[in-house]
Amino acid sequence: MERWYRQFLIVVGLSTFVFIPIELGMSGHTEEFVQWIPFIASGLAIASVVIWRISGKPWTLVMVKGVMLSVCATCFWGIYEHFIHNLEFELEIRPGTAWTDVFWSTMLGASPLLAPGILFLAGIMILAATKNAGNTLKP
Repeated sequence: MERWYRQFLIVVGLSTFVFIPIELGMSGHTEEFVQWIPFIASGLAIASVVIWRISGKPWTLVMVKGVMLSVCATCFWGIYEHFIHNLEFELEIRPGTAWTDVFWSTMLGASPLLAPGILFLAGIMILAATKNAGNTLKP
């Protein structure tokens, strides 16, 4: 049963890494370099899991874990970027206002703050699936 849960987490995580870039592309999340980071992170995540599943070598499992930790870290950068974008917009439409006065408007702005968190969750799912995996998930 444990193997089934691990496989399920991997499938859901990989599905997220496939579909989120499609959704981002359709919404025009491609204007600046920083907006390409989720595409790059998703591609690296997919590639690392595929390499691990094909080869099954111990170093590839370490690679997967490193990539997933990196993906999770980039999500915090995404939240920061969304916050700053919203804050700049709020301060632009309300000149002379202190950032503390527009804090809640910033939190609820056009760039959703928690949207980058979906890749964080996908990374955590795959990390959970690979925790103490050892030979459990060998191809």
